Amino acid sequence: MTNARKKLLVFAAAFTVFACADAWVFLTIRKAFIGIVDGMQAKQVDLFVGTAPLDPADISGWLESSKKTLEGEQVTFISVDPDTGTYKPVDAEPALAQFWAANSSDPEFVKGLDSAYYFEPYTTAKTFELEGLKTNVTFKPLLNDDETDIVGILMITRESGAFKDFDRILLIFAVGVLALFSVIWLVVAFARDRISAFAIIILAVIAFVFIAYPLFETFRLTVMSQGHFSLDVWKRVLGGDYLRAFGGSMLLGVLTATVSTLIGFLFAFTVNRTSMRGKKLVNALATLPVISPPFSLTLSVILLAGNNGLITRQLLGLSNFSIYGLDGLVIVQTISMFPIAYMTMSGVLKSIDSTQEDAALDLSAGRFKTFTTITLPLAMPGVLSAWLLVFTNSLADFANPLLLAGDFRVLSVEAYMEVTGRNDLGGGAALSVMLLLPTLTAFLAQRYWVSRKSFVTVTGKPSSRLTELASPGVRRILTGLVVLILTLIVALYATIVAGCFVRNWGIDYSFTLDNIFEALSRGKKAIFDTVTLAALATPIAGILSMVGALILVRKSFIGKRILEAMMMTPFAIPGTLLGISYILAFNKPPLILVGTAAIIVINYVIRELPVGLEGGVANLRQVDPSIEEAAQDLGADTATVFRTIVLPILRPSFISSMSYTFVRSMTAVSAIIFLISARWYHLTVQIYNFSENLRFGLASVLATTLIIIVFGAFGVMNLLVRDDGVMEKNIVS
Repeated sequence: MTNARKKLLVFAAAFTVFACADAWVFLTIRKAFIGIVDGMQAKQVDLFVGTAPLDPADISGWLESSKKTLEGEQVTFISVDPDTGTYKPVDAEPALAQFWAANSSDPEFVKGLDSAYYFEPYTTAKTFELEGLKTNVTFKPLLNDDETDIVGILMITRESGAFKDFDRILLIFAVGVLALFSVIWLVVAFARDRISAFAIIILAVIAFVFIAYPLFETFRLTVMSQGHFSLDVWKRVLGGDYLRAFGGSMLLGVLTATVSTLIGFLFAFTVNRTSMRGKKLVNALATLPVISPPFSLTLSVILLAGNNGLITRQLLGLSNFSIYGLDGLVIVQTISMFPIAYMTMSGVLKSIDSTQEDAALDLSAGRFKTFTTITLPLAMPGVLSAWLLVFTNSLADFANPLLLAGDFRVLSVEAYMEVTGRNDLGGGAALSVMLLLPTLTAFLAQRYWVSRKSFVTVTGKPSSRLTELASPGVRRILTGLVVLILTLIVALYATIVAGCFVRNWGIDYSFTLDNIFEALSRGKKAIFDTVTLAALATPIAGILSMVGALILVRKSFIGKRILEAMMMTPFAIPGTLLGISYILAFNKPPLILVGTAAIIVINYVIRELPVGLEGGVANLRQVDPSIEEAAQDLGADTATVFRTIVLPILRPSFISSMSYTFVRSMTAVSAIIFLISARWYHLTVQIYNFSENLRFGLASVLATTLIIIVFGAFGVMNLLVRDDGVMEKNIVS
């Protein structure tokens, strides 16, 4: 007999013994709980019966006035004819009268009535159906004062599923304990690297519980109605004006992605392919919108170009101009999202070896022809990738349309209104699923098709320099455009700061400090809660992302691709869908988390996990695993190798992941707006509420406060992770 077979036989025996013990504990606890509850209910029924009048003529009034005394139960008075031995319900409600007519001849009913007639209470051994519910029936005798004669019988019905929530929780606990025992035994018995095995299991459980399960609950809600399969929700959302909102989201996504990609390429080319000055400043200013709160730019645009905007109304005197709608959304989203395209294409342009461009120039090709025939085709995968990334982010954007959409309808806002305005979780879930289809398609196209295409050819050692492809005149034009856009960005942020000191924007522009004191006073809880929850989520997300990266890069196991796909999925999930999914999944047993801090922290971690995971994977793939293997050959265990070799390699990604999680958690809106409660509030939601109530001064103060906190965190990250400039390339004219 092989060693593996012996281990399996031992496991089977241990599993059988443990399963029997687990089942015995489960049944014992269940029986004890049901016994306690039954006893309490029996006492309650006895007290209830004790208040019954002894005159049958008063029974009906007593029952009517006592309907709410027994929670979850219904009571009917059955009169007894001693001469004929017949039973008859008195003034029973229609449902109970029908229930009696259908079951009065059942042997269990007959036995219960006869037992009660002889002064013995009886509860039926089987269940009956009452109004679509499985029901137990108790027959309770009602006796006269000296308890020598029967006045009548009380028929008390109770839903048999009263313990189903407890049963579900207890069963999940019992199965979970058995599964945990099995996993620990099998890992200890068969795994070579037990730490890695446990890490894989933990990541798989997290991915299933907090990603797959909530999404499943959302999909299930859209095709279920009152416990039965139904497509009514889909018929409603696909047959009405919601298709217009879907078309609006797609149009907004296409326009935003196109304009953002053009501006992003302008910045990437100017910074990386020309000898312009102040590149570090340009890079810093260009990335501001990515790390700033989502409402900040929208708020600034409203202050400048809204109905009472400084430019539109005060300076130009325009009364019919409106920034609300598609045009305003495209402008705000473009400013907010072009840095994504810029950063994506910057990496591509830096990676292009300039030898081919030099060769073309040496063969008398002009700068423009070299750009169009060599540089642009080589950069095209990056361009397409940037377009798809911006398109995905635009579709999922919730904050900007919430304030600026006006009459222009988009799915993210419609889903929010379905849940909060119409209290229709099914409709909101269906709309969010509709939004998921294009975002997931774009994400998969970017990740598994476009990003893996490369037309860059490197022959020999890559050049340490980049060839400038812009003439002095073109360079000045490009630099001017970049400066113009950056000036607009700086002006927008300056407007937010200015709004802090304006008494009533659009009406009274006098200087005041009242906004600061009032906003900080009313928003101090939101500030504290937001910082606290973000700080709790940050290390958790950082650790999970780095452990996940190590597992995915260095380990081979069954289901690796599935686990990776599940962990990357939150990047493509719109925030509205994630928020609705968490409400559906975690507002019932066994995990009732809605309204707690835990659900908000979990949302932060899951939402930002893919970014840290990607950074860790990229770092680890640049390092030869032979270094770790050599350490293990020299006697180092997995923990030592991780601490001394892997962790230093992962340090930049680890710090970046934590910083990104903190920043994005501080500025989150779409999912958080569904998950906040009176106990835990969020700063971005407070800013939105102030903006909706036209308290722009207060909104500006909180937005500025949030910007300061976020920029401070980002600055700390830059101090901890410095660019040593080793790979910096020089521009050569």
